[in-house]
Amino acid sequence: MNNTVIINILRFALLVLTQVLIFNNLNFLGFINPMVFVIFFYWYPIKGNRAIFMLTAFLLGLVIDIFSDNLALHALASVTVAYARPAVMRFCFGVNYDFQNFSFKNTTKVQRITFLAIIVLIHHLIFFSFEILSITHILLILKKVFATGIVTLILCILFSSLFSPKSE
Repeated sequence: MNNTVIINILRFALLVLTQVLIFNNLNFLGFINPMVFVIFFYWYPIKGNRAIFMLTAFLLGLVIDIFSDNLALHALASVTVAYARPAVMRFCFGVNYDFQNFSFKNTTKVQRITFLAIIVLIHHLIFFSFEILSITHILLILKKVFATGIVTLILCILFSSLFSPKSE
């Protein structure tokens, strides 16, 4: 097996375990529940197979849903993020993303944080919109998206700086 495949399997398993055992049990202010598994979409290889990425995103969301007792909301949001990831990367990194030798090493910290923030925003917007499923509660949806999104983004940036290679 390839080294990146083993690393991605370990990341998948460790993110599921940390999300299910630690972060699903945290409730800041009664409603903020960080979703740090979203960092998987940041860590997944850029030039990886898109079909495998979509399937992996679905499985990640489904496993989190099974342990969180949700109705496939994470799976829906994860597949949406996986589908939108190339467009978000083009938006954040510009024409550099289209080159064959693109890597995160050649980007600025602001571009990487923007990319991560947009991914978190998309995931949380889809997740909370379908969780509440009522346009009359738009303020509640936005409150949950932004409050949980900020905490998730801070934790993902912390995890990214701790567990990413030093060359980034």
